[in-house]
Amino acid sequence: MVTAIILICAYLLGSIPSGLWIGKIFFKTDIREHGSGNLGGTNSFRVLGKKAGLIVTALDILKGTAAVLLPLIPYFADTSIHPLILGGIAVFGHMFPIFAGFRGGKAVATSGGVLLGYTWPFFIVLIVGFFIALKLSKMVSFSSMAVAVVGLVYSIVYWIVTGDYALFIVVAILAAFIFYRHRANIKRIREGTEPKVKWI
Repeated sequence: MVTAIILICAYLLGSIPSGLWIGKIFFKTDIREHGSGNLGGTNSFRVLGKKAGLIVTALDILKGTAAVLLPLIPYFADTSIHPLILGGIAVFGHMFPIFAGFRGGKAVATSGGVLLGYTWPFFIVLIVGFFIALKLSKMVSFSSMAVAVVGLVYSIVYWIVTGDYALFIVVAILAAFIFYRHRANIKRIREGTEPKVKWI
């Protein structure tokens, strides 16, 4: 019973549609009807503005972190489920949220939150890598996928050094999620039509 409850909690955490709720409550706007139609931070920046975009991104990150930390709750203390599995389920919830008709985000911020909760230096490496890629490419989508590759390399090195193969497996799955959710972006990048940011 405890196992089922913690798995459901991880999914429900991931399913919290930050962008949708903030858009509707404070801006009377459904961001799924504007911009890219995505519920993530990037479209929140585009549709709702910088402040709302930052808040949505932060909340999406924290969803992944909270899922990984669920075993710290006394009720779940004896669970045998690996924290990274809970994080992966939260990411799945972010992509297919029950609270938003199963139309969610692209898994980037919540995946980062999972890694923040599991090993924060990894998260710092990814943040630095993301902004370097963004500075060079001006494309959030490209930077997100580039960081997925960086994450894979880091997790392999981490596995060799620490013996923690679980991190590599989960990062590989999260990277696959990210590339899958960016299929349309990949096509636009190839065609040279992918939107670019101007603030960096």
